[in-house]
Amino acid sequence: MHRSVLTGLIVLTSAAALATGFGLKPGLWEMHLLKQVSDGHDMSAQVAAAGAQMEQMLANMPADQRARVEAMMKQNGAPSIGSNGTIRMCISPEMANRDTPIVDREGHCQPSAVNRSGNRTTFEINCKTKSGDMTGKGESVSTGDLITTKVDATTHDASGATHVMHTESELKYLGADCGDVKPITPPK
Repeated sequence: MHRSVLTGLIVLTSAAALATGFGLKPGLWEMHLLKQVSDGHDMSAQVAAAGAQMEQMLANMPADQRARVEAMMKQNGAPSIGSNGTIRMCISPEMANRDTPIVDREGHCQPSAVNRSGNRTTFEINCKTKSGDMTGKGESVSTGDLITTKVDATTHDASGATHVMHTESELKYLGADCGDVKPITPPK
């Protein structure tokens, strides 16, 4: 898989996970990627395999090396990899109280429009980030402790390549205690 496509998939997967903004409550959440389509190709299996490969690489490391890598990931705010390629993230009270969906973890990409109706939130994306431009739209539906999100986006990376992506994911609330997973704080 071309590196820029993989980077775009990871960015969009993160966007799908964080684009909900509404229905979130403070605590530990687990994101599961349901579908990832890039340029008309279903990449769900490759994205899941990359997550499983990362888990396997960590599992094969000597304990001290694994502890250093995991500590470095946590220090840099990387989400925790759970079982079956899921991603665990701790939502801070500040992030849960936001009134705007977060499209990227660094806060460089804010939604250009947000509409809410009951448990459904729709949003539009039109922004520039370090890695390129992104336009698109998304929808999140909150049902109790489960939030499902669909995002359709077009990215233009720094090399000038254009990619059209569709992502579907779900966030499941695991509880108020985040354990050792570092909270995500809202961008400034």
